[in-house]
This record gives sequence, structure tokens and C-alpha cells, in this order.
Amino acid sequence: MAPRSGDGVGDGAHETRSRRKMGTTQRARTLRQGGNQAEALLWLELKARKLGGYRFTRQFSIGPFFTDFACREKWLVVEIDGHQHAGSSYDRRRDDFMRAQGHSILRLWNHDVLNHRTSVCETILAALDGRLAENVAAADLRFVFTPRPFDSIS
Repeated sequence: MAPRSGDGVGDGAHETRSRRKMGTTQRARTLRQGGNQAEALLWLELKARKLGGYRFTRQFSIGPFFTDFACREKWLVVEIDGHQHAGSSYDRRRDDFMRAQGHSILRLWNHDVLNHRTSVCETILAALDGRLAENVAAADLRFVFTPRPFDSIS
């Protein structure tokens, strides 16, 4: 059997199957390599279950979109934005799509990741632990909460 490349492309001798859309893995790889300094620094805090034992994925695809970071277990998307994202209608459409898929979205500023990383990590943990359970819109972050059907079951 041919080794899997992860992007649905085999060696020609045997067809490999992947649930991923063709090219998704390569696009995620490219995005990871082209990330900014804030993303790289936050990844140091999130990788290898360092933050509260939660597992994060970089450049996770949700439909046609890629997230900066995602905790699939908690259905949380973390986006690190620069000033060009302020009031972006594209980001609103993107968030609406991800919310329709069941994800909550936490948007933080590059500046805060670079200068207040501890506070950023505490905010992410609050979202993961359910201490942020309603929408928040502030100058330094935006959290769009999406309740999951099983979240209310005790």
C-alpha cells in the first residue's frame, strides 16, 4: 500500500483516500510557514497540550476557511488578528460560517499576544473551561459563543 501523504494524493500505484479536500494539507502547511510573530509565539504556549492540557491544531480547516488555532475537543477557534481585521465583513462571514458548524470564536489582537501573552492565555483558558459562556465585545478581544447541544446536559 502506498504511504499516505495526508493530502489525498498517492504515488499513482495505489489510490489513497482522505477525508480532506484535495490541497487542504498543503494550504495549511503554507499558512503555518507564513504565519506572523504573534502566531508563532502563541503556538509556543498552545502546542503539546501546554495550556490546561488542551490539544490545539494550527491552520485547521473548517469548510473553505482556515483557523489560526482550533481546539477541536471544545469546538473553540482562536484567531490572532492585526489592525487590518478591525470591522472586517469577511471575518464576520467567516465567523458566521464557523458558528453554523458549531464553533465558538475568540479573536485577539497581535499586539496583545506580543505584549500580554499571560493574559491572552488566561482568556483562552476561560473560554475552554466554560467561564466565557456569552458573547463578549471589547477593545482588546471579541468572543462569539456558540452553545453546543450537549453543553447544557448535566
